[in-house]
Amino acid sequence: MEQLPNSRTEPDGSAVIRVLSYNIRSLRDDTDALARVIKGCAPDLVLLQEAPRFFRWRKKLTRLARAADLVLLSGGGTAAGPALLCSLRATVERTEDVLLPLTPGRHRRGLATAVVRIGGARLGVLSTHLSLDADERHEQAGLLLDRLAALGVTHAVAGGDLNERPGGRTFRRLGDGLRDCWTAAPWGGEYTFPAAAPDRRIDAVFVTEGVEVLGCGVPSGMPGVAEDDLRAATDHLPVLTALRVPATA
Repeated sequence: MEQLPNSRTEPDGSAVIRVLSYNIRSLRDDTDALARVIKGCAPDLVLLQEAPRFFRWRKKLTRLARAADLVLLSGGGTAAGPALLCSLRATVERTEDVLLPLTPGRHRRGLATAVVRIGGARLGVLSTHLSLDADERHEQAGLLLDRLAALGVTHAVAGGDLNERPGGRTFRRLGDGLRDCWTAAPWGGEYTFPAAAPDRRIDAVFVTEGVEVLGCGVPSGMPGVAEDDLRAATDHLPVLTALRVPATA
């Protein structure tokens, strides 16, 4: 398969980065395989969903980050599941974990957000896991777009488990305000769930205008990422995206 570009900083200060979005099912599966998959993708930023959020959740996330040669950036229990990891290439400007309105009887949902600098680029980052309920999911998509705008950055990337296929109204709502990276530059595999026999795309990465998408998809067949590890790590497949982010003026 064609390889995604490696991370680098261009002479003009723009940054080529890799972003990985991954539902890790609260680390209930093979955590060694999970760490190998993440490390094999060589990401600068990792957008996690269903990160541990109860007993010793921060220690568990920190251990996963260390095994993948990354550090914990934000999220986890304080964001009700979404979390962010990053490489040492990223300089962190600020982070904020946001809890979304709770509907009685349903799971609490949240957003893990940050603003980072990589090379000469400044980038907003957001990870989310949207509701299983269609109406609540659509409302949460609007809150996501509002929060992304409130980061006050020109360029941003958002991703996560949408619990919805392309064509659904929530997916369309996000696509109206952002660019779906798979649609912009498909690479690798398309379907993300279930990991053992994927037949649908319910996980996605989006970017704001001005961010160039160099490739996006499931890293099946990618050197350094074993198929057995992809199936053992969790019940979702990850979405790996390569982006070129312009230098901040």
